[in-house]
Amino acid sequence: MTTRPERDAAEARANDADSKQEPAAARARRVGLYGGSFDPVHVGHMHVARSARQHAALDELLFVPARRPPHKPGRRLASGEHRMAMLELALEGLGFGLVTDLELRRSGPSYTIDTVRALSGEAPGAAPGLVEQLAGARLVLILGSDNLAGLPEWREVEELLTRVDPIVIARGERHEEWLAGLRGRLPEALIERLAAGFLDLPPVPISSTALRAALARGEDPGDELPRGVLEYARRHGVYAPQASSQTSEVSSGGPASPDEAT
Repeated sequence: MTTRPERDAAEARANDADSKQEPAAARARRVGLYGGSFDPVHVGHMHVARSARQHAALDELLFVPARRPPHKPGRRLASGEHRMAMLELALEGLGFGLVTDLELRRSGPSYTIDTVRALSGEAPGAAPGLVEQLAGARLVLILGSDNLAGLPEWREVEELLTRVDPIVIARGERHEEWLAGLRGRLPEALIERLAAGFLDLPPVPISSTALRAALARGEDPGDELPRGVLEYARRHGVYAPQASSQTSEVSSGGPASPDEAT
């Protein structure tokens, strides 16, 4: 027979054990947002996706092809339909991830804060099913270190960086140099959030520009493209010289891919 103090002590130990287990069970789902032109999607993007998923313990990763990338003023892009299709093929090999045409369907600039609001159900644009799927999730925004210099000019950037957990894909040891350029332009608390999100990855020597040029010449870029993407691009003449159906996109300030320039 146990005494009252013994029962109280046992209950206290049980409650303590339950409280230690609650964070894992009650942890909000973490959903990564990976934006960019993906023109075309290549294995460098897949490397970032795998690394970010593992580093940030992501439960899901949402690829968001941009209608108007902020860092590529006036550049012609393959149609949104083709870029979506190539992404979906790439994700078949990746084994995880979703693609949304949210920004492709939205007219005007691809502002990241608008995308975050739409996915949270606070603004129109996202499919109702996707909003329901993301309900209660914590959004994790994947950025490239080359985005940092212009980040203070992003629309409502302070609210954006408060609402998401940033991951900054870095190549090299210039963290302090990059962050120093933000001081006086962003609140220190937000700079600290960015600093906490650095993820160092080795450079992936793949250039989207070079890939488009190679495809336009009819060359085989080898294993730089995910399986199925090369066949699709050739079959539909996505990057053929006569593919003037590509649309010119005006720069304006939305999510950027960490690997577009690699």
